[in-house]
Amino acid sequence: MAAGELRKNGNRIRLQEQPFQILVCLLDRPGEVVTREELREKLWPDDTFVDFDHSLNTAIAKLREALGDSASNPRYVETLARRGYRFLAPVERAEAKPLDAVPVPDKESAAAAANPEPPFHHDLEVPLPRRSLTRALFGLIQCMYLIFYASALFRLSEIDRITSAFLPGWGSRTIFVAVMVTAGAGIPLRCYLISAVAFDHRGLGTKFQKMFPLILALDQLWAVAPFLLAEKIGFGAAFAATAALLYVPFSERTLVRLAYPPPDMG
Repeated sequence: MAAGELRKNGNRIRLQEQPFQILVCLLDRPGEVVTREELREKLWPDDTFVDFDHSLNTAIAKLREALGDSASNPRYVETLARRGYRFLAPVERAEAKPLDAVPVPDKESAAAAANPEPPFHHDLEVPLPRRSLTRALFGLIQCMYLIFYASALFRLSEIDRITSAFLPGWGSRTIFVAVMVTAGAGIPLRCYLISAVAFDHRGLGTKFQKMFPLILALDQLWAVAPFLLAEKIGFGAAFAATAALLYVPFSERTLVRLAYPPPDMG
């Protein structure tokens, strides 16, 4: 702490000033509750005008990411709703020791230190990946659907020809209208989700859960889109692609839960 650096297994971890100062406050009082008001007074003087709640939540999230910690299953930083935060792990004050007094770790201890067990998500029971990875995967899925919608709208005449071949009359018209309506609704939806995850909107987790029934219905409808290409890719490939797309909305929900835990856990 005196050097102003955070290190793990000898490697320096990049950590901004405010998350680092929060860590110092928590380490000064391990096992005790450090209130949000105390952190505000420490980090933001009275003459500083900021969105305190958002800034503090962002700093805590960055600290957890640096520590490899989880809000839902904390090993280091625990949230006490509407009160503050507490450092859970035991803290030892390092003292300078002569070189001949430093114990040499055995191979098992060295291996355990080099490969610490990753934190697990309390509800999903999976190792927690880096938030940047889950956010990137979620954004790529939204881009995929955006390409689906744009491609379909650019080729409406081709879609009408294909559907008329096996569903003449009202069936073809129904699919034509469904493609236009769902693509028209899906484009602004995907643009919102892309911008939200790109700017790391902290309320995305809650909002996505509310929108999930709509997203699920939309994604399930578009899961059959590969069959429109069955003439070119074959029935088997179209069936396999549809089976994979049916699972995509549930993977979206999992990615959001990993990257954006509920506010009462943050």
